[in-house]
Parts: sequence; structure tokens; C-alpha cells
Amino acid sequence: MSVNKVILLGNVGRDPDVRYPSQGQTVASFPLATSDRAYTTSSGAQVPERTEWHNIVMWGRNAEIAEKYIRKGTRLYIEGRLRTRNWEDKNKIKRYVTEIYVDSFEMLGGGSGQRPEGGAQQQAQQPAQQPTQQVAQPAQPVVPNNTTAEGDVVPF
Repeated sequence: MSVNKVILLGNVGRDPDVRYPSQGQTVASFPLATSDRAYTTSSGAQVPERTEWHNIVMWGRNAEIAEKYIRKGTRLYIEGRLRTRNWEDKNKIKRYVTEIYVDSFEMLGGGSGQRPEGGAQQQAQQPAQQPTQQVAQPAQPVVPNNTTAEGDVVPF
């Protein structure tokens, strides 16, 4: 048995690039940034913040929701799986890219403050049409916790 599961909590790096391939299923792609916080070790050494960029790919209904609601700066919780593609460029050099294919996601508060068309007022008047209710949700979302069982704070 094997498992290919990715869980990410981060910020969208740019508006989704949405395509409509000839097969008919919508596909959206965008970068997502996750960061490890800066901290100081017990010896006094400072460790700077480290940001990782992930290539996110959404298909079908998730891609349609991404096109409508996700913007640069949106904070997302994503569950998906890793996929690696390769191809040959025009100079006959073999290239590779690793992507996260999204199974489910949830839009979280924060981000750049940009709102989808209609803004927060429209969403407040029609709570049943919020995008998170249209997306498959994990049974019990994993919430990042930066404390140990003993109550010690772990930097991340």
C-alpha cells in the first residue's frame, strides 16, 4: 500500500490561470506560498523566514470555483496529491515540474483583502452561496498547531 497525500495552508501568489482544454474539463493553476517563521535558536543564532512555492492545479468544479473566487493573496487550506510531469523543451532538454493536484480546499480569512465581484455585502445577504460550502470539505480539517503536548511553542 502507498499514500500520496499533501496538506498545505498558504497564500495564493497570483490570480489563477484558467484554461478550457478540448476535453471539456476546466483547469486552473496558480502558485501557493507556504512559509516557516523566522526564529532564534537557544544559542542565539537567527534562522530567517523560509518560503516555499507550490504549483497548484485544480480540475472541474474546483477550477470553476477558483476562477470565480480565488485571487492573489487568498489564504487557502488544500488537500491533494503530488504529480510530476516531464517534457522536452525546444532545445531538447528534459524538464520536470512537480504539481499539487487538489482534491479539496477551503478558503480561509485573511489574504490581500480583495473580494470577489459583489463583495462581502452580497455574501452576507446570501450565506448559502459562499464558495466553501460548494467545495468538498475534509471531515475534520487539520488545523496547524504550534504547541506541543507539554505547551512548548514550536516555531513554524
